[in-house]
Amino acid sequence: MSYEEALRIASRDERFMATVYAMNTLLIHKGVYTHDEFQVLFTEWMQKETRKTSDSTSRASFAQA
Repeated sequence: MSYEEALRIASRDERFMATVYAMNTLLIHKGVYTHDEFQVLFTEWMQKETRKTSDSTSRASFAQA
């Protein structure tokens, strides 16, 4: 499959995910960071996002009361 064909058949979300995959793979292979470091940062980001979501839900519940 060519790059152009992949672009043509991929959805916007799939193109974004493929870009992130390619960039992270290159960064790991080039030694910019390790797979373990990636996992730590990924987990850190998810924890922050989860807190934002739960904080928003808590605030919305409080505002309705």
